[in-house]
Amino acid sequence: MSTEETPSAPFTELVDLASRLLGAGIVGTNEDTFADAENLLVAKPAEFRPHTFGHKGQIMDGWESRRRRGTSAETPHPTDEDHDWAIVRLGVAGVIRGVIVDTAHFTGNYPESASVQAASVPGHPSPAEVEAAEWVDLVPRTPLRGDTAHAFEVADGTRYTHVRLNIFPDGGVARLRVHGEVRTDPRELDGLTFDLAAQEYGGVAEAASDRYFSSPHNLNAPGRASVMGEGWETRRRRDKANDWVQIALAGGGEVLAAEVDTTHFVANAPGWADLVGYDASAGGDPSTDTEGWFPILPRTRLQPDTRHRLRLDAGRPVTHVRINVYPDGGLARLRLTGRLTEDGRASLALRWFDSVPAAEAEAALVGAGLSAAEAAALTAARPLADAAAATTAVAALQPADGPDGEHTSRRRSAVWRLLGI
Repeated sequence: MSTEETPSAPFTELVDLASRLLGAGIVGTNEDTFADAENLLVAKPAEFRPHTFGHKGQIMDGWESRRRRGTSAETPHPTDEDHDWAIVRLGVAGVIRGVIVDTAHFTGNYPESASVQAASVPGHPSPAEVEAAEWVDLVPRTPLRGDTAHAFEVADGTRYTHVRLNIFPDGGVARLRVHGEVRTDPRELDGLTFDLAAQEYGGVAEAASDRYFSSPHNLNAPGRASVMGEGWETRRRRDKANDWVQIALAGGGEVLAAEVDTTHFVANAPGWADLVGYDASAGGDPSTDTEGWFPILPRTRLQPDTRHRLRLDAGRPVTHVRINVYPDGGLARLRLTGRLTEDGRASLALRWFDSVPAAEAEAALVGAGLSAAEAAALTAARPLADAAAATTAVAALQPADGPDGEHTSRRRSAVWRLLGI
């Protein structure tokens, strides 16, 4: 029996960048006569209902192309390179750490092999522009089995916006999952308040006391939960402790308001909750440092099936927030509205800058005010692991002409506008 998430693949704990909840979609496909390529991105595991036939045959919950044929009676078989493909626009751009190619319920009609490629095409490109992009192999052509969730780890630190699934020579794939780390363009967030915990900006539920009934990753998922199962729910406690979820924010910031949502949790909502914060910008580890946590929201009574909107006093910056629920129960969502600090914005920007393709990094620097030569030199100095490394790299740039002081000032202004250093 196919299982969509493979326990031996730790990358499945990361966000699915190809989730339609985040805005992913099919840009194009060369062939989906039997079953639409859009099915690849359906959030639920694939289903199979035997003997349900439509005008094109058995209805399959996945992407299925027609059977390929050769060019003539003398060559009736497809060539070794003949294949079908589907291109996915990721819901959010990010660094891909692993891919799931799931052939659930495809037993006599699965592809012989498949490959996965990726490209970075910023902005809002047309399908033709995406197809013409420079594609990089993430998963080389690999044999597939029927009714199996194939897990492929990816070792590539580049930020991508699109992936392409190639199947050889034809056949059906039920689901495609693309797990990774969100890399938000910092320019999109400048001057804004937003949900610092949200998956779409890079927030991650990185630890939880309990995930018996449902995942803590649901807490910071996009949109509102439509049923109880789309939230986070713990088992019933039989001791005097409490349950909690720890979230790494998209970047260090000030949390201005919280929404603690118990929608759909009627008889199993927590009685109370509080929020505590941690600032790891100085190098501490929130997973082991029990003394560095400080209160953000005092223990507050919760009501069942209710969106609790709670305004907070802006205080110390935080990089991590932990919600404690007393004694147990379930939450639909947690929203933490706030704004990035200068250090938080710089850290986010450096992670983005280090991961975008070189051509994009250079174009961004030129757009911020550097010369083409300066942009190329600073891009070549990557990775800029922290603000100190970035400052050193900027100082090492040689002026193209004119007084050194003038060029130094211009460089610093340009890099500050982009990277915040």
